[in-house]
Amino acid sequence: MFRSLFVIFTLFFVLVNSHNESGEWSCESSNSGTQLAAEFRPGVITLDGHPDDWKDIDGFEFSLLPALDPHEDDAYKGGKMTVKALHDGKDVFFLLQVDGEYAYSQGEGNKCPSIALMFQIGENATYHNMGGCKESPDTCTNKTCRGHEVDIMHFTIGTAIPGRLYGGNLIDMGTGDDRFGHLVDVYSWNPHCRYLDGRGPKGHNNTAQNDWKGAWWHSSLNGHSGFVDEDSPYAKDGEKGAYYFEFSRPLRTMDRFQQDAEFKIGNVSNFSAAFWYPVDGKPWHGSGHYTVSCDWLKLDFISGASTLTDTGGIKVESSWNAAVAFSLLLSVVAFCLSVFVGYRVSMQKGVPFTPVDRL
Repeated sequence: MFRSLFVIFTLFFVLVNSHNESGEWSCESSNSGTQLAAEFRPGVITLDGHPDDWKDIDGFEFSLLPALDPHEDDAYKGGKMTVKALHDGKDVFFLLQVDGEYAYSQGEGNKCPSIALMFQIGENATYHNMGGCKESPDTCTNKTCRGHEVDIMHFTIGTAIPGRLYGGNLIDMGTGDDRFGHLVDVYSWNPHCRYLDGRGPKGHNNTAQNDWKGAWWHSSLNGHSGFVDEDSPYAKDGEKGAYYFEFSRPLRTMDRFQQDAEFKIGNVSNFSAAFWYPVDGKPWHGSGHYTVSCDWLKLDFISGASTLTDTGGIKVESSWNAAVAFSLLLSVVAFCLSVFVGYRVSMQKGVPFTPVDRL
């Protein structure tokens, strides 16, 4: 347990220090404002880290830019990130695919890839500076930073077995922690005021929970029957391929402290995604932190048949259109047949009635 806590606090220290900027902030990303669709597709996804059941779901591909200096020339060299999302009316699901050579070092989180999703909660929360509250660690509270809340899911795979499910569990109830796989539920007002759900600058309330579930996989892995801890490192370092990170959480949570983003079908939410990778085998920090954009992206929770065109002209069409049209056609055909049969029966001559006593 002590080792798990040490890993968690070490990662928090590294992440906070990675946000010490050296110059004036500027944002020139062409992805800013891009709108993605989370379609209504119930009964499609099994949360296991494998991408097979996402093959018919449209996604959006992004270049990964350094978080603190987002210029195209310094983009992540391993490849791009593809983001896909859908919902089933109760939960929202995400698949993040990132090209990259296999790298895994058990128990050393910053020598393994890591992934995060961030969502706007407060109306004044900015993408830059993780909420943008101007207060220092000594003065940031839920009152001084009200309106700057962001919700963060962060998954560091150093203690997570590929294909296994992590996140909320019975042992860590009361907080957003995950001592087993470090898939944690966090809220933030700025990079220096960042806490697990249920914790804060004035202590713990122990009434929160980690609402996220997730798993990871890499295309070079061979073991669909299931890995165990003793199989680490699961594959050979340097194998080319892609990482897959699959997540879900309820559209609505039981949060009462402005620590979770709440999603509503028919509405648009602001979000972003980040990726850490041990470039050249070196532990990630600073410039090892890449993002899909230098401002919020849009995520539209659509309820049915819909066509969405984003600012880049990429069109996403719902397959429900075809199903509805086919059902309507069958209904019309059935109605016409019933009318025709009724007409034919009514036009036939009746059979003469012959009393029994005349036979």
